[in-house]
Amino acid sequence: MTDSARSEKTRSMSTLLTLQPSPITVRRSTTHDAAVLARIMGEPGVLGNLMQLPFTSEELWAARLAEHNLPGRIDLPLVAELHGEVVGSCGLQPVGPAVRRRHAMMLGISVARASQGKGVGTALMAAMCDYADGWVGALRLELTVFVDNEVAIRLYRKFGFEVEGRHRGYALRDGVYVDSLSMARIHPNPPGIAPSPTPQQSGGQA
Repeated sequence: MTDSARSEKTRSMSTLLTLQPSPITVRRSTTHDAAVLARIMGEPGVLGNLMQLPFTSEELWAARLAEHNLPGRIDLPLVAELHGEVVGSCGLQPVGPAVRRRHAMMLGISVARASQGKGVGTALMAAMCDYADGWVGALRLELTVFVDNEVAIRLYRKFGFEVEGRHRGYALRDGVYVDSLSMARIHPNPPGIAPSPTPQQSGGQA
């Protein structure tokens, strides 16, 4: 095979790989996801890194999802499907009712143990950052993460989050008060107002 033919074959294979659809689909969660979310949140490898309590239930998650999806709410509850199966979830919501904090939102994320390391967390984070940056104008995203959750910390850093502080004895986890990190991300390109069209652009006469 000549060098040119080999190069052409390499380009063709690259094109095919690029065109292959991702096995991960991100969508807004619904109350129909309550059972699988209750199962994921209760997994031993997941629960310990969250602020949830043991013995969660489908009914509890159905109520939460219904509340987050009420008309007028800007919360973004999402799930990720891997090959059609829900394997992760995330949420983006206002930090509170304070008017002077309207520019900030907080997020949380969880991925089923068996699906970690497969790009699920990356897909969920990308969706939340796109929503926050381009559609609701959030200038600041905030989160807390346990100091020993190194995988999550690497993921957050990849999306521009920086450590702003450490909370000593932040939360009780299996009988021990564990430290957490406060992390935040500032909008990389804050939105502005588009320039007014010139007379020529708008079809007007000089």
